[in-house]
Amino acid sequence: MTLQVAGLACTRGERQLFSNVNLEIQAGDAMHVAGTNGSGKTSLLRMLCGLSAPAEGEVRWNGVDIRRSREEFGSQLLYLGHANGVKDDLIAWENVVIASVLSGHPVSREEAYDALELLGLDHAADLPTRSLSQGQRKRVALARLQFGRHTPLWILDEPFTALDVQAVDTLCAIISAHLLQGGMVIYTTHQEVTLNARRFLRFDLTQGELC
Repeated sequence: MTLQVAGLACTRGERQLFSNVNLEIQAGDAMHVAGTNGSGKTSLLRMLCGLSAPAEGEVRWNGVDIRRSREEFGSQLLYLGHANGVKDDLIAWENVVIASVLSGHPVSREEAYDALELLGLDHAADLPTRSLSQGQRKRVALARLQFGRHTPLWILDEPFTALDVQAVDTLCAIISAHLLQGGMVIYTTHQEVTLNARRFLRFDLTQGELC
């Protein structure tokens, strides 16, 4: 199980954000994508998900360009972007259930409650999502990770933003468990976090190299 990045480049208008990005992530690996604001971290993550097309290069899943295997690749991917992806007109636990159904691994209402409780949201499970704070909305979105063991590749854009210390520790434990079971995680963050991984990689987009 491998994600390969070969010669990836990204342009925005007349500006080139990055070029010639070459990476390989394997089972059990955690990769922190770092860089200054505007260096293209979110753009890179969206390309790795197949949501944006690179100016050059390609992304391969198990040796096959993801543009030629969209359905298969999509079934192996869990992506959480800057936008939490929660629906304001749904109750918190309903968001968790709907997200699990869309991922192809439906869960019950009780399982959704348990997931929210683990992230400290049991008191808000029956509240409309629109009434929750930004940090609480983030936890609703992150609750789906607890049902993501069937999807080996997690790509997470700033997952620790707006979380308190306890929630950060809980999220680190969830991600570490996924890695120890052979999953792969690519993420961005401005915080110092500790994850248990077979191999920890840090790719700095500003410098364009692994460090």
